Amino acid sequence: MNNRRKLVVVLGAGAIGAPLFAHAQQQPGKIPRVGFLEPLGRDFGDYRAFLASLRELGHVEGQNIAIEARFADGKSELLPALAEELVKLKADIIVTQSTPGVRAAQRATTTIPIVMIAIGDPVGSGLVKSLARPGGNITGLSNIATDISPKMLELLKAAVPKLSRITVMVNPANANHAITLKNIQAAAEQISLKTSPVEARTPGDIESAFAAMARQRPDAVVVLGDPLFRLQARQIAELALRYKLPSASSNRGMAEGGVLLSYGANITDSYRRAASYVDKILKGAKPAELPVEQPTKLELVINRKTAKALGITISKELLFRADEVIE
Repeated sequence: MNNRRKLVVVLGAGAIGAPLFAHAQQQPGKIPRVGFLEPLGRDFGDYRAFLASLRELGHVEGQNIAIEARFADGKSELLPALAEELVKLKADIIVTQSTPGVRAAQRATTTIPIVMIAIGDPVGSGLVKSLARPGGNITGLSNIATDISPKMLELLKAAVPKLSRITVMVNPANANHAITLKNIQAAAEQISLKTSPVEARTPGDIESAFAAMARQRPDAVVVLGDPLFRLQARQIAELALRYKLPSASSNRGMAEGGVLLSYGANITDSYRRAASYVDKILKGAKPAELPVEQPTKLELVINRKTAKALGITISKELLFRADEVIE
């Protein structure tokens, strides 16, 4: 009887431990190493939100998981070398934000799983085959920035009723911007808005871009989502005020930095959700079979302080629709 009881106990313990043992066999003698590639700086991205979400899922840095974080500080030209560095460190997963970040990781490896954060159009950009079945080593979260152009322009026109011409600020180094620009131009045409693009790759280019806008005489500027532009949100907001231009973006960080309004996904939430992809992959899920997640909620943020500085009165209706009003 005692021997039989011992046998049941041993078999039960073996059954419970089997998945853990199988996973341990994949990474013998070491804890998983996650590479974190951030196009922005440590204080601009939501690195802390990502780490906090990992902890909630049971992955604690320095205990049962190692994190190798690299920050490009808004300099997209640094991303390829940083991505290659993470590959050489033998990261088990690479987590990165923005199309330039994912592009750099994609060029550095075709085998290490890549978790993308807040990518505008991963299918159109050629990063995945489809949202339902990515098909390669890349999966993660899209912020559907390329699909919200009509709504953003509608909101901008509600804030600036006399809107007839807009300038769109693009970064040529961001492969997604060509797609987004076409969508904005198509949406603008539907509501009889004229559009013209200006390019900026560096902070100095941003100054020149606004000087070019002055010659175009637009009624507002739409700033596309980009690590450089997010990093320079205050510079952009100050230049927009200097040239008396209402401004809009898909990134709420831009509105927090002084842009008139933003409409898009909550990027901080995307960083948190990225941790769940890391968790699933560490437990054996294949990136090729993990569907790309899209945001279930889009936020409208209005900077009322900027509106007052521009002499714009935001209607009660628009203020009521806002998820957040910055006073």
